[in-house]
Amino acid sequence: MNSTALVDVRGVSKSFGGASALDDVSIAIGPNEVHGLLGENGSGKSTLIKVLSGFHEPDAGALVVRGQDVPLPLRPGGFRELGFEFVHQDLGLIPSLSVAENLFLNETAGSRSLFVSPRAAQRRASAILESHGVILDPSAPIDSVRPVDRAMLAIVRAIENLRRDGGSEATLLVLDEPTVFLPQNEVEILFGFVRSIVADGASVLFVSHDLDEVLDITDRVTVLRDGRVAGSVTTSDVDKAELVRMIIGHELTPHLQVEEAAPLSDDEIALRVTGLSTTALADVSFDLREGEVLGFAGLVGSGYDDVVYALFGASPAEGRIEIPGHAPIDLARHTTHAAVRDGFALVPADRKNHGSIPTLSAADNINMTVLDSHFRGGILRRGELRRNAHGLMTSYDVRPMRPDLDYGSFSGGNQQKAMMAKWQQTAPRLLLVHEPTQGVDIGARDQIHRLIRSNAATTAAICASSDYEQLAELCDRVGIIVRGRLTGFLSGSALTKAAIADRCHGRTDASPTSRT
Repeated sequence: MNSTALVDVRGVSKSFGGASALDDVSIAIGPNEVHGLLGENGSGKSTLIKVLSGFHEPDAGALVVRGQDVPLPLRPGGFRELGFEFVHQDLGLIPSLSVAENLFLNETAGSRSLFVSPRAAQRRASAILESHGVILDPSAPIDSVRPVDRAMLAIVRAIENLRRDGGSEATLLVLDEPTVFLPQNEVEILFGFVRSIVADGASVLFVSHDLDEVLDITDRVTVLRDGRVAGSVTTSDVDKAELVRMIIGHELTPHLQVEEAAPLSDDEIALRVTGLSTTALADVSFDLREGEVLGFAGLVGSGYDDVVYALFGASPAEGRIEIPGHAPIDLARHTTHAAVRDGFALVPADRKNHGSIPTLSAADNINMTVLDSHFRGGILRRGELRRNAHGLMTSYDVRPMRPDLDYGSFSGGNQQKAMMAKWQQTAPRLLLVHEPTQGVDIGARDQIHRLIRSNAATTAAICASSDYEQLAELCDRVGIIVRGRLTGFLSGSALTKAAIADRCHGRTDASPTSRT
């Protein structure tokens, strides 16, 4: 027993169908502490959180809160009586509702009218938000609010729910990947807010795959591996390499070094883009070499992420694509159907809603791009689909290797690998990826990077990402987009996380703008 812990989880175990998800897991969270929870996808993090929320009944274990034994399992909604609240990565906000309506969503659930007096509700919302140091227009629809402000709104709502329901100050606020959709310049804003919450008396369980963020914001860290505690340490006593070793059980294999990019000759060019313009981009031109991974970076709203969707015909654009041996492509008339026909593949950031059909099986999703080839005499050969999917899942290390399982039941990293497998069958000439490792663990991140490099070796790839470290590790060159304009490229020894951040913020002039 940890007598100083505010929340003490002891010896919790949980199995599903004979498979152990948690095995004798203990974690002690101190008062006024930000405690990190790390682990690969499938390590047991989500299961532990669901035990704390009362969603799962543990097979064994105990829970002590403020020195008092708490019977397990928790009854539905019982976590709030303990002073627990949960903010997940999707934040639980409704885009079509206003800031005030989202703030009071739990309070008004089930009522015939959201608000008898909208103005009174907006005044009350402003007062509550300001008491937490958050300044927002309470009448603004959520889809018009900055991502960081949405995250802070969700946290304020969680704290206010506790105060309303039980008169309790937050004992434990569980933040499950709260920064996953935030650009890097807004993460520190959120962290400042989290620190103020802790200063007011709460403790925070911070779940993340971003090791830099964990090292920055947490006081202590617990790492889960294969359902067991791999270690629980004071954050200041460890570095990133030690956390990686704890998470995956060994050091990462070093990435291949990217060499300085030489000027392109015409016969090396896989694709030339001229005058790419969207609502956010203005006259962007660049060349892509065969076998190259070209990255694009920028601040939120700069338009860097428009590049991949415009080239795939998924968003309106103007400009021109030239491919050797192919008729020029007018982007104003470009469509997704034409993009697939021309050998383009897109792995979007929102793989669940835009890159797949979660309720269909893994086999159906993986074979979606080649369904026509699996018809015989007008009949779809389901067994053939399953065998094909199983072979690809084996090649791409998609786990569990169960083609019959719903795609939505796989972890984020395995969903992403399945999407890579889906497109591999089309032998694309151009792979377009946006935030390829968003919300996945460090082991899967390394695998996905290698898959992108492997695919690019025989084609070419463009990666748009807000993760500057990822771009520096993965790409041969990175183009910097500032306020819709391509300001230059970084490559070779100049391609570092810090250099990308500097140029995205406009603090240093980028190298001269050219196609290469």
